[in-house]
Amino acid sequence: MKLFTLVIAAALPAIEAFVPAATTHQMHSQSTALDAVSSRRSVLTNIAAFAPIVATTASANAIETYLTEPTEEFKESERQRMEFRKKQLELKGEFVKVLARLTTESKTEAELIEDLTDLKTLVVITGGLPLGIKKEEMYKVIRSKKAKGFWPTDVEIAYQKLKSEIAYQQSPNTEKDLENPL
Repeated sequence: MKLFTLVIAAALPAIEAFVPAATTHQMHSQSTALDAVSSRRSVLTNIAAFAPIVATTASANAIETYLTEPTEEFKESERQRMEFRKKQLELKGEFVKVLARLTTESKTEAELIEDLTDLKTLVVITGGLPLGIKKEEMYKVIRSKKAKGFWPTDVEIAYQKLKSEIAYQQSPNTEKDLENPL
C-alpha cells in the first residue's frame, strides 16, 4: 500500500492531463490532446524514475521483518514433528523386523500366515504404512519369497488380505451407498 501511494504521489502532477478540460474551441481541444499525450509520457517517465527508489525501500523494510529467534509456535511444531518422526521410525523398525522374519526365517505354512497376519495387524494399528516403507517395495519382497517356492493357498489368502487392508487404509471409502452397486 505504501508503494502504491508513493508511485501515485510522484505521478500526480502528470495524471491531471488525463482529465479532459471543458473547452468550446476546436484549437484549444487539439492542444489539450497534445498536452495529454506528452503528459502521459511524463507520467511514465516519473514512474520509471521512482521505481528503483520504491523497490529499494520495500526490500529494506522486508529485511527488518525477519525474526531473530524462532517463535514458541514454531518450537512446538518442531517438537511434534520430531515425535512423529521418532514414532514412524519405530513403526518402520517393526515392519522391517516382520518382513525380515517372513523372508528368512519362516519356512512352514503356519509361520508364513502368522507373519502376513502380523503385517496386516501392523497396517491396521498404524492406519497404513509408516514413512519409509513403500507399498510396491513391500510387495516385491513378499513376491520374491513367493517365487522361491513354498506358497500354499492359505498363505496366498493371507497375502491378499494384507493387500486389501493396505488398499483400504490408504483410501477408506466409508460412505459407500450399499443400495447402489456402482
